Amino acid sequence: MGLLSLAIWLPIVIGAVLLAFGEDRHARMVRWVALLGSLASFLVTLPLYTGFKLQTAALQFVEKNEWIPRFNINYHLGVDGISLWFVLLTAFITVIVVIAGWEVITKRVNQYMGAFLILSGLMIGVFSAQDAMLFYVFFEATLIPMYLIIGIWGGPRKIYAAFKFFLYTLLGSLLMLIALVYLFNMSGGSFDLQTWYKLPLPIDAQSLLFFAFFAAFAVKVPMWPVHTWLPDVHVEAPTGGSAVLAAIMLKLGAYGFLRFSLPILPDASQKWAWLMIALSLIAVIYVGLVAIVQKDMKKLVAYSSVAHMGFVTLGFFVFSDIGVAGGIVQMIAHGFVSAAMFLCIGVLYDRVHSREIADYGGVINTMPKFATFALLFTMANCGLPATAGFVGEWMVIIAAVKADFWIGLGAALALILGAAYSLWMYKRVYLGPVTNDNVRALNDINSREFLIMAVLAIAVIWMGVYPQPMTDVMDASVAQLLQQVATSKLP
Repeated sequence: MGLLSLAIWLPIVIGAVLLAFGEDRHARMVRWVALLGSLASFLVTLPLYTGFKLQTAALQFVEKNEWIPRFNINYHLGVDGISLWFVLLTAFITVIVVIAGWEVITKRVNQYMGAFLILSGLMIGVFSAQDAMLFYVFFEATLIPMYLIIGIWGGPRKIYAAFKFFLYTLLGSLLMLIALVYLFNMSGGSFDLQTWYKLPLPIDAQSLLFFAFFAAFAVKVPMWPVHTWLPDVHVEAPTGGSAVLAAIMLKLGAYGFLRFSLPILPDASQKWAWLMIALSLIAVIYVGLVAIVQKDMKKLVAYSSVAHMGFVTLGFFVFSDIGVAGGIVQMIAHGFVSAAMFLCIGVLYDRVHSREIADYGGVINTMPKFATFALLFTMANCGLPATAGFVGEWMVIIAAVKADFWIGLGAALALILGAAYSLWMYKRVYLGPVTNDNVRALNDINSREFLIMAVLAIAVIWMGVYPQPMTDVMDASVAQLLQQVATSKLP
């Protein structure tokens, strides 16, 4: 079994084993098995980076076996400079989420931990799949464990949120399935992505396929105006669910644009780039304004995720190396920062059982260590230089200014809005005098919570100060992608 198969199936198998422990009297053992399993899964992904060859856009760690020969569907895996970091990020965040739920989840612990491990393997499968039908299976399968995570361990309106999440994302994906079948027929019976990249298609067909993929990927990102499911889901999801949803699952849609829309449909991508740029700018500006008026901390950070992901799609559709690379860097950075922001909210919620900003004030007086970490993550969410949140956004803004000054100016306004809603929340929650008895009774973070915050803080600062390893890995693959976009596929 290759490294990628191991990275996919090890957490899935361990997660399935955990489901066999059906009683909470085994909770302690389940937690340790989940932790060791997630750590082992993360360690499996490290050789993918250490053994990765730079200066080549070729797929690496390739595995290919027949799966459904009748329809020429293969179990075909591989990573390049674009997908590698998402595999590592997924495995890393899974470890963090398992530790974060250590004391918080007390009922159905085996199902909770098992669901996250299975979800981790499925998401790595999405980032590794080189067969379109295999990609679709993994892409859709991720809905099942997340649906259960929201529906079982969520808040008072968890069933509504889980149903809305499933319905939105499933409906969009059905159009993608139609597009996959069309491309299968046009390619002479192949689901191989590398074959599709060379496939000539008329512009009308490209446009229809572009919007079919848009329906699946834009909902997942989510882009404005199909973003309305995200705040409701975040509010009701448990802390770990929110962290994984923001850090990884939103990236599945943006990754889909890189794997399908841009290289397969380059002419349609350029034709409709104006629309993608317009929707991205609306996301980073309008949704940023919506975030400012939120009273619920989770809703505020959820809307900020929509705004930050707007930078990603903006970077992709200005068609420059620094823009595409900036969008990818932004996705990785957002994975660290958004996970940290939601975990910080979870720390407060576990103690006070409220996400309302008005129920806090002066937290820094009773939780100084925690407030220090929260300040770092808030600054990263603002895009402060030397933090992970700055690098990708700055690269995208540079690319946007080169493409069109006014597009770049619109994107730059989002940095101001990001600072406004992030710092405004921090001021009301953490600074000033203690305003109520709940805050006065708070205890600072324990050793487990400190470990989580410290690891994420190191990741946020390291990426902000030294992002070169990431850009070095992706340079060749980004250059190849842009060459594919520049090459017309018209017959």
